[in-house]
Amino acid sequence: MKELSPLQNLCFRVGAVLMLVGVAVFIVLPVVGMYTYGVGVLMFTLMQVQTEYLGRNITLLRLRRQQLLACCCFVLACVLMSMQLLQWGPFRRQEWVVALAVGCVLELYTSFRIPNEIKKEEERKR
Repeated sequence: MKELSPLQNLCFRVGAVLMLVGVAVFIVLPVVGMYTYGVGVLMFTLMQVQTEYLGRNITLLRLRRQQLLACCCFVLACVLMSMQLLQWGPFRRQEWVVALAVGCVLELYTSFRIPNEIKKEEERKR
């Protein structure tokens, strides 16, 4: 896996925190929460795309695709959140919660599996 620079890693972590804060604030201040979540998703997703797997391990390639699918779910949740808040488009209720939940489950799964697979791959090379 290609590692992020310290500045990119900071941006990645700040984006994740802003996503959490945005979802929590959306309950009380929907406009502020939507924009906070949107900025967090932008930062998180851009840094997630920057990390790339350059190897040929099929399992790691599949897990990497799942990470990118989770990012797509986070962006979709932002769009659905804006649809609910601004009352535009076909989805005007709490559909964004489903997209967010799917993205979180995928991201959580891959965050545990990828380091284990990298460790296994390094052990096989020895």
